[in-house]
Amino acid sequence: MKDNDIKRLSRLTAILTQLQTKQLITSTSLAEKFGVSVRTIYRDIKALDKAGVPIFTEDGKGYSLMEGYKIPPIMFSESEANALITVEQLVLKNWDSSLIKEYTEAINKVKAVLSHSTKQKVDLLSKRIAVSPAISAVNASNSLTLVQNALTDFDLLNIVYYSEHKNEKTERNIEPFAFYYNLQERWTLIAYCRLRKDYRMFRLDRILKITQMDLKFTPHKLTLKEYLAEKEKNFSTPDILLS
Repeated sequence: MKDNDIKRLSRLTAILTQLQTKQLITSTSLAEKFGVSVRTIYRDIKALDKAGVPIFTEDGKGYSLMEGYKIPPIMFSESEANALITVEQLVLKNWDSSLIKEYTEAINKVKAVLSHSTKQKVDLLSKRIAVSPAISAVNASNSLTLVQNALTDFDLLNIVYYSEHKNEKTERNIEPFAFYYNLQERWTLIAYCRLRKDYRMFRLDRILKITQMDLKFTPHKLTLKEYLAEKEKNFSTPDILLS
């Protein structure tokens, strides 16, 4: 097989991966990513279509895979597997036990498709990585994955929240908007609070009770970048804007 053929086969596989991980992707972004012309991407998409891959083309918008179509598992390279194993050690020190559970299950699926030689190297690497004991491994919350799902599904949440600076508990209905993380406060949820009628920040470890309601909210038009820029503009740091 010629070098050009190998490069194209590799690019076609990578394009399939991109299509599976994104709802919609443009020919321009693909061309920039792989360092080829848009015309070349057109030919690649046509080749995939002829091979039986159900690719939808939306004029002026881009390409997407047919809903429900799954690409067979793709092998991870040794470097990709090492990156995931390294991150695993940090996740295991995370303050939210639900994130640890979901990541552990995901990483086990990744390990299952690794080649035997790569799996041996990954096992060795996992035994040679240590995280400073100064980083506490005490799990202070168990709601991160629930809130993540509510955020992407636009589900309203009911919470009982403890405000330390006010020394009070309040019940609120909130619309999950974004997450903020730092080494001091760990996971903090930015949400629109219907009680305060404004965006507020809630530390996950101070949410005493959380319930997913059978109600949807309208997706927020505000972006996280705009939210943080507004807070910085008002000379306030996100770390202290806790509700």
